[in-house]
Amino acid sequence: MMMKISSVVLVVMVALLVVTAPMVKAVTTNQCKNERTQLVNECRPVIFGQDPSNNCCQRVRVIHVECICPYLTPKFANLINLARTAKQIRSCGRNIPHNFKCGATFP
Repeated sequence: MMMKISSVVLVVMVALLVVTAPMVKAVTTNQCKNERTQLVNECRPVIFGQDPSNNCCQRVRVIHVECICPYLTPKFANLINLARTAKQIRSCGRNIPHNFKCGATFP
């Protein structure tokens, strides 16, 4: 259960980072699955309070928002510190629009 929640936390973090990424083309189901898996693998230490690594930030910058938003529900957003997550996303060089909605509202 903790591992599943941890994976969701990572997905939420990435969703915030990719909000401003342009949606150029449709993404396949397999591509989304691969992107989420890579994100979880690279950003796992963030779950345990560490800052995002360069590799984690790179994954955050390239993942497609449409691969993340379906997993970002208000229920899962309540499991994480949204302000901390938003700060980490910004530290990776991504901007999050104020009150962005992708299943939850972010600061």
